[in-house]
Amino acid sequence: MRLSVTIFLTDETITPVRLARELEQRGFAGLYLPEHTHIPVERTTPYPAGGDLPPEYGRTLDPFVALGQAAAVTERLGLGTGITLVAQHDPVALAKQIATLDHLSDGRFTLGLGFGWNVEEADDHGVAWRTRRELVRDRMALMRALWSEEPTAYQGEFGSVRASYAHPKPAQKPRGPVSGPRTLIGGAAGPKLFSHVCDYADGWMPIGGRGLTETLPALRTTWTEAGRDPAALQVVPYAVYPTPGKLAHYADLGINEVVAQLPPAGETEVLRALDAYAEYL
Repeated sequence: MRLSVTIFLTDETITPVRLARELEQRGFAGLYLPEHTHIPVERTTPYPAGGDLPPEYGRTLDPFVALGQAAAVTERLGLGTGITLVAQHDPVALAKQIATLDHLSDGRFTLGLGFGWNVEEADDHGVAWRTRRELVRDRMALMRALWSEEPTAYQGEFGSVRASYAHPKPAQKPRGPVSGPRTLIGGAAGPKLFSHVCDYADGWMPIGGRGLTETLPALRTTWTEAGRDPAALQVVPYAVYPTPGKLAHYADLGINEVVAQLPPAGETEVLRALDAYAEYL
């Protein structure tokens, strides 16, 4: 089983370069970074985990800039977002960022995407909350048009693009209905989420990894009914605090990669956490 990590990198934590070098040297599979452009002070949306929102949410580094630094100092380390808030981006610009990072890293990028939880943050980006899932689906289709080998136009409900010359292309090749980098969708289990996973992703990124014994069979059924190859489905539990029992359970479910949570801390504390995870490599 591959062990990757995620961390809230901020202006107060270990740097992307230092962390990426340590991860590759130690044999970790990948580094996934979250995204928040800003956290409005006047916020009524509750923090999904309960309690006060941790301060690192308002200090997060831009994941694409940070992962670009990580890509430049590594050769094998996987690079991913966990997650990109696609609804909050201009899709033409985002398609260029994603393609560039995948190209420069020689196909090491994983696009973890989600629909968000912070209504106020999304509202400042002009996102209508009730249609955000359909907006993300539409923007993914627009980006796929730009990633096509030949100039391809797209006209959707929320946006359009003319047939265009758009290079570089992502290094990863199309597979089934998916093009661009490896794509995983984060979020809670349910019919709506699973329909998105089967429509335009390579798999699911369940936050915390709980309840997979019950939910994974439902996803596999939906995936097969959508005509997708059962062997191609990828499920990557995210932000997990690993134990031998958890990892054995995931392995029994056919899971091949787990993303462990690191503390949003300075170099000493983060390296100590990597030492603690060494037994799982």
